[in-house]
Amino acid sequence: MNGIAWMIVFCEIAFWVVIVLGLAVRYVFKRHTLGLLFLALTPVIDLILLAATGVDRGASATAAHGIAAVYIGISIAYGKQMIQWADEKFQYYVTKKGAKPLKRFGMDHAKHGAKGWLRHVLAYLIGAGLLAGMIYFINDSSRTEALSGILKLWTVIIGIDFLITASYFIWPKKEKASANLRS
Repeated sequence: MNGIAWMIVFCEIAFWVVIVLGLAVRYVFKRHTLGLLFLALTPVIDLILLAATGVDRGASATAAHGIAAVYIGISIAYGKQMIQWADEKFQYYVTKKGAKPLKRFGMDHAKHGAKGWLRHVLAYLIGAGLLAGMIYFINDSSRTEALSGILKLWTVIIGIDFLITASYFIWPKKEKASANLRS
């Protein structure tokens, strides 16, 4: 694995460590301001990865460079929601004080899925913009083949995600019958 690949692994681990530390400090140790400071460090991790990708002067752009762009797009588009999701789970499962996480069904589930797909489109636009920028900046298709491959694959993935999201409207998720109602 090259340096950028290790940097992506480091940043992903650091992202979740910072979130868990922020939540623990916030709820377990009752230090809300310090917890918020930890949570505010998540965009700094993206900047570190962006800087590392920018200074890496390899002979050719690798798939790791492409994945770094995908990671940054996803982190920017989903970051706040990932922190909110972790916050809800932490409050309910660790501190036992939060509300039970909501389960969605029917059209509510479909609409929530559609919002998630739109967020995926935002992540795609950010990441694809970074990929296109790298391809344009390098200006040598033989050296950016991996980046083009990542962009093509992500385009297919976003199409598949759209089909899955559309299926939620056609075949809405049904709530499972409770064990208490079966007798």
